[in-house]
Amino acid sequence: MTEFDVATAAVQAALDAGARYADARVMHRRHESMSARNGEIEELVQTEDSGLGVRALVGSSWGFFAVPDLTDAAARSAGARATEIAKASARVPGPAADLVPVAAAVGSWASECAVDPLTVPLSDKGDLLVHATKVIRDAGADLGEGIYQAWDTAKWLVSSEGHRVDQRIRECGGGIWATAVGDGETQRRSYPSFFGHYGTRGWELVEELDLAAHAARIADEARALLTAPPCPSGRTTLILGSEQMALQIHESVGHAIELDRILGWEAAFAGTSWLDLSQLGSLHYGSELMNIAIDPTIPGALGSFGYDDEGTPAAPRDAVREGRWVGVLAGRDSAAVAGLDYGGSVRADGWARLPMVRMTNVGLRPGPHSLEEIIASTDDGVYMENNRSWSIDDRRLNFQFGCEIGWEVKNGKLGRMLRNPTYTGIGPVFWRSMDMLGSEITAWGLPNCGKGQPLQIGHTGHPAAPARFTDVRVGVRG
Repeated sequence: MTEFDVATAAVQAALDAGARYADARVMHRRHESMSARNGEIEELVQTEDSGLGVRALVGSSWGFFAVPDLTDAAARSAGARATEIAKASARVPGPAADLVPVAAAVGSWASECAVDPLTVPLSDKGDLLVHATKVIRDAGADLGEGIYQAWDTAKWLVSSEGHRVDQRIRECGGGIWATAVGDGETQRRSYPSFFGHYGTRGWELVEELDLAAHAARIADEARALLTAPPCPSGRTTLILGSEQMALQIHESVGHAIELDRILGWEAAFAGTSWLDLSQLGSLHYGSELMNIAIDPTIPGALGSFGYDDEGTPAAPRDAVREGRWVGVLAGRDSAAVAGLDYGGSVRADGWARLPMVRMTNVGLRPGPHSLEEIIASTDDGVYMENNRSWSIDDRRLNFQFGCEIGWEVKNGKLGRMLRNPTYTGIGPVFWRSMDMLGSEITAWGLPNCGKGQPLQIGHTGHPAAPARFTDVRVGVRG
């Protein structure tokens, strides 16, 4: 049997058992990661799995069942079991769940990949990490660490509405970290970001990062931070680098515009959302410079795909336009409940997980300024780079972030290095204070977004640029 045959058998069994809608996904995934510390390989992990997940809709309720067996008998049993679960759930009264109409998609899609990372010799990948982490240690850091990760995912989707879609998504990336230990003080610098950097590309992405070329610099900066003055406390003008802006978008915009959070469907793991659907189209989320797009079509970005896990073709959509909140991340069922006419943002972490609303590529459209212009236009402020810590409340409203490094900005120039820089704010107040935005966008890839119970790890992309915010509280302690 082909993978499509397996998925088709599961869908038909679900319908035969009484489902009014069903879909099934066969997935095959390989993952590889390698880490190094102080010039030596520390760990190599290689995993491979495959299986089938089936959704069935009965009345107001979904049923889901998954098996690691791709035989015809197992597929039919899984489809029937999914319908049984849906029927049991439907005993709880509720309105019938509708699905936003979407044309049945038939097609294939594959992410760009110039060099398959899983075919690159392990010795070459190990040499890269060994060399970069050794440079960090030799440059004076107490600890040099590095990692790469690669995923190769193939999936086949069939639905009772006629969807028949296959995709192959290859993802890759990595990063390095330098840690310096002083008298009662520990400092860390990362490249290219706190999490590394990832995309739907091949080994060429890691090669372009040129990790070893940045190793000595981050070691020097980690040592320098041990004796740098602390970030002062107070309210000031804040400039954020693009990597920190990516996490700011992720936490205070991306999660907040997930429709399942807004509807209260998702609350257990990381809260709901402060947004109210009655304000969609009218709420001023930020300044006129704030233009946030939901765009899974960006070539090479980590949140890109051809079709979501309901078979909806990838398409760009505005979430915030000139500061006004205009769009959400949605699935077909949540969109129908909210009275919207689009889904397209549903994905699952593997064949054994129920698809749910997830971020795709959620990020800023470019502004009119360069980072140099932003700094030159600032008389007094603080510039911060690279995330170190984050905290946000269960409505995605009040937040506090710490960064790895900061610099004073005085009379349009960068001044002293500052250690332990932090800032805090309230989402819409903060975004409304953005008065300058960079023109050079980097689509940062975040490979470890957690959501749901049982926990699902999502891969998201966040196009971002440096930006300036006025009257921000910095230097928060505790």
